[in-house]
Amino acid sequence: MPIDKAVIPVAGLGTRLLPTTKAVPKEMLPAGRLPIIHHVVEELIAAGIRRILFVSSRSKVAIENHFDDYSQLLMALELDGRDAREVVRFDYRQRGIEFFFTRQQVPLGGTKPLGTGDAVAAAESFVGDSDFVVAFGDSIIHGGEEPSLLQRMVASHDHHDAACTIGAWNVSPDQVSNYGILVPREQEAAEADCRLQDVIEKPAAGVTSSRLAISARYVFRAEIFAQIRAVAPAQNGEIYLTDAIRRLIENGREVRAVRVGEGEQRYDIGNHRAYFRTFVDFALEDPEWGPDLMDYLRERIKAEDVDSP
Repeated sequence: MPIDKAVIPVAGLGTRLLPTTKAVPKEMLPAGRLPIIHHVVEELIAAGIRRILFVSSRSKVAIENHFDDYSQLLMALELDGRDAREVVRFDYRQRGIEFFFTRQQVPLGGTKPLGTGDAVAAAESFVGDSDFVVAFGDSIIHGGEEPSLLQRMVASHDHHDAACTIGAWNVSPDQVSNYGILVPREQEAAEADCRLQDVIEKPAAGVTSSRLAISARYVFRAEIFAQIRAVAPAQNGEIYLTDAIRRLIENGREVRAVRVGEGEQRYDIGNHRAYFRTFVDFALEDPEWGPDLMDYLRERIKAEDVDSP
């Protein structure tokens, strides 16, 4: 059966992007003309997803508003003589896309949600017995030829009857401790689509030689929920999704990785440096103002070179 459900966890506090995210969810920061989360949703739709659940928090109401059927705005634009569909860009209702929202609860006495595993667990009633996609809302996979990374992941997941299929990319050795790291079977280590023998959450130096990192895209069978319930919280109280995936591997289930392909770019908007670069890349692709921005950047660089001693 085709996979048509996706879960987008967006309840994180975004503290690494403060003060920018003090009042604005990081997922709503623009990447070019569109918010980051909008790019993620379009990626899902292109892969055949039609029902999307946002696992949110009380500080992320702007995301719900963004994907609302804002009929008053459309009416005002139409009365003004403007092409409402062109201005708003997308009419999701006519495209057959449904959005759902739930909140990841903060435990009594706590200050933040209990991690990625807890966020996915909040989607259990939405998912039911279906296979489903998880895409984190602060990470964009952009460019490349079709089929896209997510389309290749779904195809691999079905072909191998996998319990979990994970999007993956190579990171530099100094970045390994910042990511969940995937350890392929030795005989498949160089393959673009490989079976995994382990997954390690933010390993310390020397723990693994693998540089294959999780790229914030997953395809799961519904059995992942039982594994999340069986996971013991980490020392910080969080329930890691990687620990639940590791349990699948330990139980002999098929867990695979599909690598980001040539020409595909992963944008991980976790800090201001990454965000600035993301915005510039998408702004430069803007068909109307991209060339103008490029000219402006060239002028700035030229001026800096002149002013440098």
